[in-house]
Amino acid sequence: MADNGSSVEIVEGCRLPVLRKNQEHEDEWPLAEILSVKEVSSRKLFYVHYIDFNKRLDEWVTGDRLDMKKLQFPKKEAKTPTKNGLPGSRPSSPEREVRKSLDLNLQTATAPSRGKTLPTPKRKVETVPLATQVPPATPVPSLPSSAEASQASVFPAVRETTTFKAREDHEQISSLTTNGTARRLIPPQPGRKRKANCGGTDEMIKVLQYNNPQSASVFLPPPEDSQDSSDGIPTAPRMTGSLVSDRSHDDIVTRMKNIECIELGRHRLKPWYFSPYPQELTALPILYLCEFCLKYLKSLKCLQRHLTKCNLRHPPGNEIYRKGTISFFEIDGRKNKTYSQNLCLLAKCFLDHKTLYYDTDPFLFYVMTEYDSKGFHIVGYFSKEKESTEDYNVACILTLPPYQRRGYGKLLIEFSYELSKVEGKTGTPEKPLSDLGLLSYRSYWSQTILEILMDLKPDNGERPQITINEISEITSVKKEDVISTLQYLNLINYYKGQYILTLSEDIVEGHERAMQKRHLRIDPKCLHFTPKDWSKRGKW
Repeated sequence: MADNGSSVEIVEGCRLPVLRKNQEHEDEWPLAEILSVKEVSSRKLFYVHYIDFNKRLDEWVTGDRLDMKKLQFPKKEAKTPTKNGLPGSRPSSPEREVRKSLDLNLQTATAPSRGKTLPTPKRKVETVPLATQVPPATPVPSLPSSAEASQASVFPAVRETTTFKAREDHEQISSLTTNGTARRLIPPQPGRKRKANCGGTDEMIKVLQYNNPQSASVFLPPPEDSQDSSDGIPTAPRMTGSLVSDRSHDDIVTRMKNIECIELGRHRLKPWYFSPYPQELTALPILYLCEFCLKYLKSLKCLQRHLTKCNLRHPPGNEIYRKGTISFFEIDGRKNKTYSQNLCLLAKCFLDHKTLYYDTDPFLFYVMTEYDSKGFHIVGYFSKEKESTEDYNVACILTLPPYQRRGYGKLLIEFSYELSKVEGKTGTPEKPLSDLGLLSYRSYWSQTILEILMDLKPDNGERPQITINEISEITSVKKEDVISTLQYLNLINYYKGQYILTLSEDIVEGHERAMQKRHLRIDPKCLHFTPKDWSKRGKW
């Protein structure tokens, strides 16, 4: 199908089916958008983004993989002045137009300027749990009034679809799946009334033990409206060190991978996304990194010369955990700025939602390493703000591709919550999470909460009791995440005027099988960590 490419000129923004191999190594023709065209050795190459696929699958393809019969040309865009006053007439694809309209809606919904922090009016804001977090490219929903919020937040992650003029109708409980589609947990049951004054999260949850010890039901009263608006939609932009990417500046350059290959120690990595390495290094076939200080070099000879002078055999900073061959190092983004910036540059190759690699002062970095005779080799890391007003205990988290699917991701998450336990706080990761990040957190939350519920023992012959707040305090998982996880697991049912949580044999057996595979765990006895009060600027 390459012959047709000479008769019809393919430009940026065109859409057409492109041949690729799926996971079963079978041929498929998904629709793709042309992001760039280049000519190498008198041969045209096309950089394509597969529509409805993750950006990490974007690639350069040759003309013979394009189906020219179904070519869709972009709509012509009127010449409009750009930021620097020059006219621009780049053709737009349907996806760009949709994203542009959504960005406009988002900007009108969050109007405060970026220049300085604006004072925020003191008012109630409905908490939005993880299950209903809106991605940055969608319009922000309007907030209910305070009268509505007091009832609508009785059970976080429940969206009322009817008005509150009468409570005779039973409300539908729905949650969002990871792809954003609504999933009804409970069929509507007409004729039932809900009690107006439901107990809060401090009210006891009764655990019913049946003759079969593998099955139990937990009575779960709806939690009352939380006064903490930290998980709600902010009324002004955060001026702390958020690493969330501002997609309004997303352009054709940052949508394309710019690094072909990275050599890090004994591994060669193929980046998934754009990373702002110096322009002159993007044309190299391989970018070489020192695996201890993460300095980037343009050739193998430069790397060998650097290794004769680099004295590091572990990340800079304090080793705060060691068990077996696994160690964690705490790195201050202000004291070790160069290392922190190099770490962010490397991480950006595999994280699409995060940026701001240059301003590392407000962050702490926790690097997980594996030890052998040559030194401490980086496996993954997570970063967190020194001071988080929104109870975030993770800003970015990444397991490098060679170490993925081996349990290290859950180990990083578990370590972040162990730090929160020492600090005496509950924590939650900064949103939005990537697709892989969401899967890891969902799995960790599910296993941790089920572990707590299954370990409950009857007290003096009575049914064991526990509250949502107690689960949150034991695990340091924020209560909104606890409730949204219970909804995600589809364990919640509505019975006789209250919510009950049912643990079936399938859930219990699946949990036990998952825990048998989870060999890597954090040992709190091996953690040597003293939290600092970062509100005192002298400690910066």
